[in-house]
Amino acid sequence: MSHPRMSHPRPLHVLTAATLVAAVALGPAHLAAAAPAQDLPTADQLKAALLTVDDVGPGYTEVPTTSSPSPGENPSPASGCDALSALINMHAEATPTPGSPHVEVELDGPDGNPMVTENLTAEDPGKLTTDFNTATDAFRTCHQITFNAGTEDAVSFTVAPVTLGDRPDAPAVRLDGTLAGVQLNAYIAIERFGPVAMVFGFFQRQDTGSQTASFQYRTAVAKAEHTLGTPAGATAAAAAQGAAV
Repeated sequence: MSHPRMSHPRPLHVLTAATLVAAVALGPAHLAAAAPAQDLPTADQLKAALLTVDDVGPGYTEVPTTSSPSPGENPSPASGCDALSALINMHAEATPTPGSPHVEVELDGPDGNPMVTENLTAEDPGKLTTDFNTATDAFRTCHQITFNAGTEDAVSFTVAPVTLGDRPDAPAVRLDGTLAGVQLNAYIAIERFGPVAMVFGFFQRQDTGSQTASFQYRTAVAKAEHTLGTPAGATAAAAAQGAAV
């Protein structure tokens, strides 16, 4: 008989806090007073670039973002890896502000396994470069982190760099840990498309393979490139479409 906590997605939800590693650094939550920027994609344009159930394959359903655990329920959801924890814990006191369009989606497989999350945020390119570098450094310097949000037990994860897509320089990490004897695995990646940052998360239990995570990540990148008209890794938006080639 399965453990009662294994019969629904909650064991994976402890890993959703990991997406805050980059989402808080690249998203609107950390902006104290952002003025509307010129030539940024709108929220509707960003939403068109998000993954949908049609993109990720059969068996997935979209979960309303309001049904995901709120990081604010725990004022200190992460510890260890000072730089990484600081970014995550910052979310507890942060408040989204206008001027930086932001959209997100969570797509769950059967019984919540696996889970795919994606966040897209538009921001002034210069500010985004600073934020992107901060998140990249946090990824690079972290080797183990503990999450307390969403469960009664703290869960420690080993963290290791990984390449998910076609760009070896695109920051991504793999997390491995166990909860109540169940193996948990996650892949977190960040990418930019000119003034737009993407935070991608893939979470699974009782499986450590990277093939599906890589496929979904590549799908997310390809859709963002096509919809936004800017190649992955670009520090500025493509001008008149021709610059994207």
